[in-house]
Amino acid sequence: MLVQTMLMTPRQNRGLEIAKTNRLRKTEKGWIVPSQSGKGTYLVGLDGHDYNCSCPDCKFRQKKCKHIWAVEYWTTRSVDMNGKSAVSSGMRVTYSQNWPAYNKAQSREKALFMRLLADLCSGIEQEPYKFGRPKLPLSDMAFCSTFKVFSLYSGRRFSSDMKIAKEYGYITKEPHYNSIFNYLQKPELTPILNDLIIKTSLALKSIETDFAVDSSGFATCRFARWYNFKYGRQENVRIWIKAHIMTGVKTNIVTSVRLSEGKANDSPFLKELVNETANGFEIGEVSCDKAYSSRENHNIIAEVGGTPFIPFKGHTTPRPRNSPLWKKMWHFFMYNNEEFMNHYHKRSNVESTFMMIKSKFGDSVSSKKKTAQFNEVLCKILCHNICVVIQEMHELGFMHNEKCI
Repeated sequence: MLVQTMLMTPRQNRGLEIAKTNRLRKTEKGWIVPSQSGKGTYLVGLDGHDYNCSCPDCKFRQKKCKHIWAVEYWTTRSVDMNGKSAVSSGMRVTYSQNWPAYNKAQSREKALFMRLLADLCSGIEQEPYKFGRPKLPLSDMAFCSTFKVFSLYSGRRFSSDMKIAKEYGYITKEPHYNSIFNYLQKPELTPILNDLIIKTSLALKSIETDFAVDSSGFATCRFARWYNFKYGRQENVRIWIKAHIMTGVKTNIVTSVRLSEGKANDSPFLKELVNETANGFEIGEVSCDKAYSSRENHNIIAEVGGTPFIPFKGHTTPRPRNSPLWKKMWHFFMYNNEEFMNHYHKRSNVESTFMMIKSKFGDSVSSKKKTAQFNEVLCKILCHNICVVIQEMHELGFMHNEKCI
């Protein structure tokens, strides 16, 4: 912390001391900040997006004074030299919302979802007919499987939605609900869903340049049995599916995904996620947590033109070992920690992405077999991507003259 403090301006240092040694109070008009001399207080208010202070220094210089720095240190995240974060109690950060665009997107979402999903599935190639009973079109089954996950209905209750899709011409045949379950178990559906996820993300390639990587689990109905020697009994452990994703930090679009069993290590999946995203996006920054901290992962991100912002563990050293970038980022992390963490905390957006998926489409899967469970998770992520695209269409004004069914 001493090195970081030495890089601060005198006013930043004094502001940090005020935040450390005093308690700041939030009122309706702003923050009450004690004077560093202990005589009196000053009012720090918010003028638009900038703070202003009632102290003479701020009024005369028209720049940040030590009291404004104290409020910023009080309300934001402070990080020590080991990368361990501690959030101090302060003002909750809020973000503006374009409510007219949000309301239109939500009210039209289902109709637009069907239309966009049908366009995506129309490009799926059907397996050539060989012999036996003709199979249902793969494009129809991909549409119905994804739309069922979007609807959150059971197979029987979803039957009426399939009739509506057939009436609007989104599918050529109305399948039985059991056929949907059967097709979810097909391994050939997995690469198709992965490809559709990539295609939906490319709609926002001109917006996203910074990305975040992380993983999260989805509960299943499967259990594994193991013998607990400590207590001398058999125990059941629920099996989880782990989704490793790379997401844009502005729109929360998922650009790449890999699935694994719940206990799989996160770090080996970074290479595939980064390379797949780099095929369609220009990568500027990639933020990951310490689980991805390695020289190899730093080089992987650098090879596609990106800058890795991965915190270093306490025992790491700056020795490059065939990775000059490792030494450079280590010094950035140690000697300019505040700026480093401002980039790193973009990683919080991947947590928001998982929250969006799970809160809207559920944090568990209902399928019984492993392949079907993997495909169901991919359907959830595909549904999320289409909903993000619909939201951005309204936010960016593409739907101004669009008529919706």
